[in-house]
Amino acid sequence: MSFKKTLRLAAGMIAIAVVASGCGGGDDKTATENAADGKLTIGIKYDQPGLGLRNKDGSFSGFDVDVATYVADKLGVKAEDITFKEAPSAQRETLIENGQVDFIAATYSITDKRKEKVDFAGPYYITGQSLLVRSDNTDINGAESLSGNKKLCSVKGSTPAQNIKDQYAKDVQLQEYDTYSLCVEALKAGAVDALTTDDVILRGFAAQNPGALKVVGEPFTVEKYGIGVKKGDTESRDKINDAIQDMITSGAWAAALEKNFGETTGFQVPAAPEIDRY
Repeated sequence: MSFKKTLRLAAGMIAIAVVASGCGGGDDKTATENAADGKLTIGIKYDQPGLGLRNKDGSFSGFDVDVATYVADKLGVKAEDITFKEAPSAQRETLIENGQVDFIAATYSITDKRKEKVDFAGPYYITGQSLLVRSDNTDINGAESLSGNKKLCSVKGSTPAQNIKDQYAKDVQLQEYDTYSLCVEALKAGAVDALTTDDVILRGFAAQNPGALKVVGEPFTVEKYGIGVKKGDTESRDKINDAIQDMITSGAWAAALEKNFGETTGFQVPAAPEIDRY
């Protein structure tokens, strides 16, 4: 092979390598390291009113957004330097593992199974599983009343619907959608009888659909929301824990809950959770 051909081959291989590295989309830096550079990418939900919602003007609102923004500020990153990325339930671990986000604040319940793949700061909020039904429904008032082949909706990658089938109503028909907002539309259209997930999420949807939807029964599980970070990133987890504690102590935590839920749902701000510094 001539010297010129060798050069062309080498150049081609370099170009391929550059393209390949650009297609990965991952970031090997920790959340703390990226924050030191003045930028953060944070995973949130885009379709949960009161928690994580992308508004029509492209802005973001909700309690999770407020928590994420507060944490980012404590890490040294201004609100305008945050990039919010949608984090559907089924994709959260993958987004963290691949470095596509620095951390996730997206109604992310801390579980032992999830802790095998990611680390959690928090919890920053504790809630429980409930049911959302149409306002004219009088048959469903709790998990046990879903017996009789009723159709129950939840999202892929989440566990509430299966929990009801396993624990309360074995003959319930489970329907899974990619997002909670699709479940809400199915519920309003009569395609399903109820939607189940955490009480605070359902209250946001009920407030968004006054007179059409209602939350029924009392919460029947305990769900602890944490901020997910890359497995082994102890430094970032500890700094995020400090930020959450500061948000609670300063009164900003209660104010954020009151702002997002207090006026529309009859919501009462609960006692602040105790952070698990494992």
